Amino acid sequence: MTHQLADDGDLDTAEPAAEDSAAPTEPETAREQGVLGLAWLLTIGGTLGFVAAFVLLLERIQLLIDPMYIPTCSINSVLSCGSVMTTPQAAAFGFPNPIIGVAAFPVVMAVGAALLAGARFKRWFWLGLQAGTLFGVVFIHWLIFASLFDIRALCPYCMVVWAVTLPIFWYTTVANIRTGRLPLGGFGRMLVEYRHVVMTAWALAIVALVLQAFWSFWLSLF
Repeated sequence: MTHQLADDGDLDTAEPAAEDSAAPTEPETAREQGVLGLAWLLTIGGTLGFVAAFVLLLERIQLLIDPMYIPTCSINSVLSCGSVMTTPQAAAFGFPNPIIGVAAFPVVMAVGAALLAGARFKRWFWLGLQAGTLFGVVFIHWLIFASLFDIRALCPYCMVVWAVTLPIFWYTTVANIRTGRLPLGGFGRMLVEYRHVVMTAWALAIVALVLQAFWSFWLSLF
């Protein structure tokens, strides 16, 4: 009888442990997929990008209502949203560029939040996200070069969008390579291994371009 009670007790205590191991916490689910860091990046980066794009859109609307309006991010001749907003590049597809960000960044936020909540997506979904982030990173690089060498002015809110779009694209690419959704062989493994080096070098190259394009202005600040 004693042995039977002991066995029953063992079974009772083992059952919850099995349930606990079968029900991971929400962040653990994302970790199992190897995308916990990406999930947070998409959530936080998407939020920052959306806020910046939304404020830019409001500023653009104010400028349409009142052509004499001075945007809050127009600080001087170089850091001037107003100078950028009124150029053809600021409406590349026939409507203000911030509309793209207002529409796209909530999707990025939702994907990040879903991953944190334990969602699992099919390969076609990840490739769709890859295509969307690729479009975003190509578009912002076109805008970067236009701002530096054509418009000759910087939009602070735009730079927030640049700053979040680049890592969102890169680490989405890394996640897709790592899981085999983008089969790039040995080259892909090298990119994954040196992912942080590539990201740092890429960001520093853009910073160097910004410094070089407005070097006399930066010197005048000191």
